[in-house]
Amino acid sequence: MTTAPPTPPDTDAAAFMAALRRLKAWSGLSYRRLERHATEAGHCLPYSTAATMLGRDRLPREELLAAFVTACGIRGDEAQAWLNARTDIACGPVPIDATPTNIAPPSIPTGPATPTPTRTRTRTRPWHTRWTLVGAAALLTLLLGGATASGAFTDEEEVLRTPVSARL
Repeated sequence: MTTAPPTPPDTDAAAFMAALRRLKAWSGLSYRRLERHATEAGHCLPYSTAATMLGRDRLPREELLAAFVTACGIRGDEAQAWLNARTDIACGPVPIDATPTNIAPPSIPTGPATPTPTRTRTRTRPWHTRWTLVGAAALLTLLLGGATASGAFTDEEEVLRTPVSARL
């Protein structure tokens, strides 16, 4: 990393993603090392997500971009420039007469990366959603079973022409 890192283009998504690939090459880190660096900086960046992100020409989510540029070693104003370029491409450039809003971007550490304790997020559904799905599945099973038992799915002519076994 003796040369300057690539700067983010603000032209289109394909050019932006090409610059992100150059940024990864500039960092010299593998995907697993990027994952470790992001974790040390307090971000979540699975190596498979980083690889998938760089394999596409779509803009990544802002949180993913913040984790990626931080893991590559970009901090402070340079990291903010990447986030601003992504926002400009996604939303269009900010008009000159626009008034700023109080929306905080994802946090980007400005100093050296210090390990912070990570918390695991479990993904759970609310109990009412779960029971609603169980109820809907049970109702569907009952309706289909009743329709099948009543002969709704059979043709009456076919039933009349079917020979009946004498052993019944």
